Amino acid sequence: MSLSSSLIKELQQICGENGVMTSEVDRQNYSYDAAVLEPTIPAAVIRPNSKEAIGKVISLCNDSGTPVTVRGAGTNLSGGTIPDKNGIVLLTNRMNRIIELNETDMHVRVEPGVVTADLAAQVAAKGLFYPPDPGSQAVSTIGGNVAENAGGLRGFKYGVTKDYVMSVEFFDALGRKVTSGSKTVKCVTGYNLAGLMTASEGTLGIFSEITLKLIPPPAASKAMMAVYDSVEAATQTVAAIIADRIVPCTLELMDNFTINAVEDFSNVGLPRDAKALLLIEVDGHPAQVAEDGEKVEQICKKLGARAIQVAQNDAEKDKVWEARRAALSALARLKPTLVLEDATVPRSKIPAMVSAVEKLAQKYDIPIGTFGHAGDGNLHPTLLTDRRDAAHWDRVEHCVADLFDAALSLGGTLSGEHGIGIAKAGFMRNEVGQSSIDFSRTMKAAIDPNNILNPGKIIGR
Repeated sequence: MSLSSSLIKELQQICGENGVMTSEVDRQNYSYDAAVLEPTIPAAVIRPNSKEAIGKVISLCNDSGTPVTVRGAGTNLSGGTIPDKNGIVLLTNRMNRIIELNETDMHVRVEPGVVTADLAAQVAAKGLFYPPDPGSQAVSTIGGNVAENAGGLRGFKYGVTKDYVMSVEFFDALGRKVTSGSKTVKCVTGYNLAGLMTASEGTLGIFSEITLKLIPPPAASKAMMAVYDSVEAATQTVAAIIADRIVPCTLELMDNFTINAVEDFSNVGLPRDAKALLLIEVDGHPAQVAEDGEKVEQICKKLGARAIQVAQNDAEKDKVWEARRAALSALARLKPTLVLEDATVPRSKIPAMVSAVEKLAQKYDIPIGTFGHAGDGNLHPTLLTDRRDAAHWDRVEHCVADLFDAALSLGGTLSGEHGIGIAKAGFMRNEVGQSSIDFSRTMKAAIDPNNILNPGKIIGR
């Protein structure tokens, strides 16, 4: 469906002619994201280049009842940026300035279109550290990271995006600018709207500015790879490390299926016969790193690691993490369709969750590569399929439902870092109950009475 010519003209007046795209090709380019879901072609795509333009666009869309789906890089895996066919996609990639990098108070103020890896690099050049590192950091944007509450490999020790959000500026459904939070270390002024906006997936407002906390970088680190002849031994090692009160910076798991896919893809020298690998890094004060590193090695050996390879320099450490970051790309080459899940369980339940995934792979006869953030309970079972094969796709959908049930039965959650979007909206009741959904819908209706902000996401329509 196309927008009225008068509305298009008004959008062009706000964003410029080059800031409004209406051709079929341009609209198709923004009809999907990284989730395995049917695309929806929007009526138009716009690229505002100022916060004032964002406010004017939202106000105009609210008056005309035009749905707005905000989009950063579109790397989310839950359908959070699949638009409404009668609406517009609002891109934030023209708003990509680092406004302020305060080394003294250790915070950075940015526009939503700043790329995560670019921010991390500029912060590091000033001797500071921004820990959140989603797998898509080379292209994902800060606005999207906050909207999805993105995690990453360092989540076990350093937390996720929400732990670094100090303040936000956003525009509500009426086009009014709203601010919440502060540059101060402590702030309890009013409702925690910054917390509410984090993980809201564009359903409550659109970011125009975000202030993030920075921390000093660790003085030292030690990375290692532990090789196992059984997945059970590897997962028990994870539980033992946590039980011993050791908090690695990263604690990642890869099963044999994933190991071989990565080797075929990048040839980094992983042991193809290993049933599982743990990729571990400890960081902090040099003395603490030495002590924790030694303890971790001892635990790995005690619980059956047949070999432990310790990185001797940065190049070797980078090689370890290159292998882990290649997992998704490597698995994606094996079948036309890849379904990457992120059901998360309490850390002590990792062995049980891995066992449940293996049983589901056998039950439904579906290849599943399992890797992920074992240290914080956030695994990524990755189902390989071909969506064009209706019978196989039906098995995949049943398998995913059972996967969610398994995680919830272990006290877990539907999503550790990918968000709900539309992919998991239908499962929300299973975790939070109908009262929570009703409360959320009441809140959404009060904030966005015309339901123009990313309708249908998280809580359905």
